Amino acid sequence: MQIPATFVMGATGRLGHVLRRHWAGSAPGIGGGIGGGPVLWGAREPGPGLTRCDPLGDPAGLARAAGGARALLCLAGITPAAAARGADFGDDARLALAALGAAETVGAHAFVCSSAAVYGRASGTGGLLREDDALTPAAPYGEAKAAMEAAVLERAARTGQGVTILRIGNVAGADAALGGWRPGFTLDAFPDGTTPARSYIGPGMLASVLGALMGALMEARDLPQVLNIAQPGAVEMGALLTAAGLPWATRPAPETAIARVAFETGRLTALVPVPPATPQGLVADWRADQAIG
Repeated sequence: MQIPATFVMGATGRLGHVLRRHWAGSAPGIGGGIGGGPVLWGAREPGPGLTRCDPLGDPAGLARAAGGARALLCLAGITPAAAARGADFGDDARLALAALGAAETVGAHAFVCSSAAVYGRASGTGGLLREDDALTPAAPYGEAKAAMEAAVLERAARTGQGVTILRIGNVAGADAALGGWRPGFTLDAFPDGTTPARSYIGPGMLASVLGALMGALMEARDLPQVLNIAQPGAVEMGALLTAAGLPWATRPAPETAIARVAFETGRLTALVPVPPATPQGLVADWRADQAIG
């Protein structure tokens, strides 16, 4: 599958590093094959292989940097860790709107990354969270992402700009379990003995899925404005660590803990073939990603 020339904002974050490892200078087709236009990697600070851009301070410069792109992927955002250091969660919406402005200028379709955090404690219909469910974020990070989504959709409705909001589930290795594991690691355990279950996607699979979605632009296929991004099913964090051979212990889950976050992925799998998530498959993908790095 061929995909268009792509500009990526936020190339130095965790997901940016994942995509840079797997795309290696040009964007992949589904299954990891390389094809299509070049990828330009945008970041606020200069570095090897990076195109310097300041989305908030120099929006015209961002548009110049993205010139010629048919897809603009916004990975830039404020993490809880950055907010703890004093960053403003309000910049989530401002960064996304800057991405839309640049996409409007250069005629690109915008892909804006969001999070499962917008669903909060909701369980969804039949235990699955759908893209058109009401958003009920339970923490400032989720509230910021929900506000960002609302701002993006409002602007797109006014301007007609093509946009797809990507609600990305847990990415194996960039998560609190595999990514956060240390000796003595503990997980919340609920009264039924389970550990937190989440919708997951492997890092290599994420790169392939995003490449396939961008490739749909070259086929003139319509993309929905909101997409859950995960492999079908939910995986317990304890099972994931066990599959990786990483020891862990439990602690009683606090009342605020969320036992299960499971996406409905029908919209995604109608566009892209995505295999179900399994602990073993996610660990294999994670290890393959580590080997590339």
